Amino acid sequence: MSNSPASPVEILSFQPEHQAAFRDLNHEWITRFFTLEELDRRMLDDPQGYILDAGGYIFMARHAGQLVGTCALIKEHDGVYELAKMAVTPSAQGLGIGWELGRAVIAHARQIGAREIELLSNRRLAPALGLYRKLGFVEAPLNPSEYQRADIRMVLALR
Repeated sequence: MSNSPASPVEILSFQPEHQAAFRDLNHEWITRFFTLEELDRRMLDDPQGYILDAGGYIFMARHAGQLVGTCALIKEHDGVYELAKMAVTPSAQGLGIGWELGRAVIAHARQIGAREIELLSNRRLAPALGLYRKLGFVEAPLNPSEYQRADIRMVLALR
């Protein structure tokens, strides 16, 4: 179990002033492990148009007055949403912030009547995969993806 943060984690709904933090948090982890892909650029440069205006949601985590994490819920089809762009800055990892973001995204998906959440990841990201399993996600067949780095798909049935 992760250590509790010394100060509480606030999960916030995305506001336009969060765009730079959303981009920077994701850019930080993606470029640490992989190459930024075209789909990443589209989402990170225009989260309003690519995620929010298309029926999705973005959440930000604030800890000790700083935006330290983020996660998106992207509308796919027929009650299916994708958990995407989850990032926690390295200095705040291990504080349970990813867990809080994941729980908030799942709770919101249930609230809006989603029937399933899926995610794409990479097997190299063992801590992230462990978090997803702890949140209830299970491995599912991988469909073709625009992401070259995706080598695992996980799903969480909500009903």
